[in-house]
Amino acid sequence: MTDAVSTYRVVRIRDSVETVEDYLVVEEPMEIRLDGVPLAVVMRTPGDEQDLALGFAITEGIVAGPEDVIGVDPLGEGRWDLRLADDVTVDPEQFKRNFYSTSSCGVCGKASIDAIRVAGSSPPPAPVVSADVILSLPPRLLERQEAFHSTGGLHAAAAFDPSGKIMAVREDIGRHNATDKLVGHLARQKWPIPSLGLLVSGRVSFEIVQKAAVAGISLVCGVSAASSLAIDLADEFGMTVIGFLREGGFTVYCGESRISSLES
Repeated sequence: MTDAVSTYRVVRIRDSVETVEDYLVVEEPMEIRLDGVPLAVVMRTPGDEQDLALGFAITEGIVAGPEDVIGVDPLGEGRWDLRLADDVTVDPEQFKRNFYSTSSCGVCGKASIDAIRVAGSSPPPAPVVSADVILSLPPRLLERQEAFHSTGGLHAAAAFDPSGKIMAVREDIGRHNATDKLVGHLARQKWPIPSLGLLVSGRVSFEIVQKAAVAGISLVCGVSAASSLAIDLADEFGMTVIGFLREGGFTVYCGESRISSLES
């Protein structure tokens, strides 16, 4: 059992009524600081905190990349401090008033949509992926969702290469947190992030597309629907967004040139 999962006594009603021990996903607050100054509180599932803090800083445009951060230090009681490189200056006041992030919404409390767009840049044109590879992704992701199998209550974000190989998976009660954990992990391995796609286990919302754009990921897939604002932003940045990736099919909302073997 990991820190992401806890047990509770529940009453289960199906064909009969029984009291059983059930597994629940853990949700806890995490405070992110910037050189000691409180910056944000995110509701997240414990685990991969350093990746989450770094990924959050990158995808929200607080830092330009992992080279701007020389350490992510635990302060105790759910507090983590991002230590900036000596030659990097960031005014925490510019960001901290805008951030209170719940587990359901990574963009709640933002000052404006325009402020989010400023951090984005046009992602690279690649990768080009076949339709068959896209269709193969959901079961490959499900195999790697360890905590989800116990609780049924966690989202996941996965990075995949053009062959469909899953390069890394991160889980969290929030899709945006899982994405930040994934971006933080990938950024630690290589920056800029190589030509990879992103798969999320739920809908493709605005904040998911925004985070992918800032991280330089041009192909975003989700097993559920995409929102209109997500597609507007993806169009603006020249990205590809796929939704309803399940049951042998998918919907390409924009950027279909990145999907090979498509027949109208």
